[in-house]
Amino acid sequence: MKTERSERVRAAKVAVVATAIGMGVYVLVAFIFNFSLTSHLTSQVDVRLSQRLALAVKDGGQREASIDGAAKEKTGVLDNDDAPIFVWKVASGGAATSLTVGAPRLPSKKWVGGDGSLHIDGSTFGVRAESFGAGWLVAGESLADVERVRDSLINAELIFAAGLLVLMYGASFVVGIRALTPIARAQRRQREFTADASHELRTPLSVIEAEVSIALSKDRDASSYRSALERIGGEGLRLQRIVDDLLWLARFDEERTQQIEETADLEAIALACTQRFQIVAETSQLRLTFRKFGDEEAIVRAPRDSLDRLVGVLIDNACKFSGPGGRVEVIVATQVNTVTLEVDDSGPGIDPQERDLIFDRFHRSSTPAGGTGLGLAIADSIIRATQAHCTISTASIGGAKFEITWRLAAAKSSSERFTDDGNDA
Repeated sequence: MKTERSERVRAAKVAVVATAIGMGVYVLVAFIFNFSLTSHLTSQVDVRLSQRLALAVKDGGQREASIDGAAKEKTGVLDNDDAPIFVWKVASGGAATSLTVGAPRLPSKKWVGGDGSLHIDGSTFGVRAESFGAGWLVAGESLADVERVRDSLINAELIFAAGLLVLMYGASFVVGIRALTPIARAQRRQREFTADASHELRTPLSVIEAEVSIALSKDRDASSYRSALERIGGEGLRLQRIVDDLLWLARFDEERTQQIEETADLEAIALACTQRFQIVAETSQLRLTFRKFGDEEAIVRAPRDSLDRLVGVLIDNACKFSGPGGRVEVIVATQVNTVTLEVDDSGPGIDPQERDLIFDRFHRSSTPAGGTGLGLAIADSIIRATQAHCTISTASIGGAKFEITWRLAAAKSSSERFTDDGNDA
């Protein structure tokens, strides 16, 4: 429960940061868009003012009525928003005379040529002045429509931003939960793995320490020392196996992200492993056999040493659980597009409730059989890295059945087959 709460808190923090960044980008884009639109509308006002002044100059600065729509079309003054354009004549002394009927009073100021804005009669006007004789001709148009368009756009953007804020936060929170959950799970498994590894390493070290302490506590005969050294040696070998398996897993986990280009003959590897474990089978009074089904070559896309480790782990596991007088069968089968490795044993089998757990590191079956608890974890890493599919069921001979399936890779060249056959002979 505490872990879930921690994940939610971290997801909320991620969502806040992502939302802040997203809203920052949104505000920047909105500002640029609003600025561009306002600039465009203002530039249209400037064009209309310039056209209107040209007409006033052409008319000699005479007083005239407001230009209606037909006249504007005729004269080329494009006033799309129907805002009236007023013209004033300013004398050299600063006195302003309206040349357009209904024009508001023009404030007194020192005029210079060009475009600008001016507060007239309670409203903001865009104005343009051009010299005319000893004075100036000034044209002005209210910017109320431009401001209204800008304000409407800002209000719409604010409403949209409120919805976008909620949507971005919710989406970021969900994505954060989904992204952090596997990370938290991996961290939890890493902590569990570290704890399990510490426990597994501590056990043989404790046994070695105890044996040494007992052996040195008082004088003993040679046979007692020999027995103690043998037990210490056994624990040392167990410790070495654990360390070797941990190092192999760490190295394999680092390399498993690389694309696999190598191909290998699964039949040759499985046969070689079966022959290698014959001495183990004979010692344990087991019957270990190998069979091949299908005419196609069992070529899969996987490193040869990884497949050798995988087959060895499965055969070793089957031999441990079969017991004296048991049977272990190794089968390689090829079909149209697949290659299957099957390892069956006559042992007690695997409880269906444990089948999802047996690949966990340091997990051991309820039936004791020794080992470090890392063998099947190594097998699982190889299966995943080579994009194979594994199923666990009950074998026809009574025990566990491991079935791993790969896609059939392209056949090897004759030189590669000769090399593999020579190595396996």
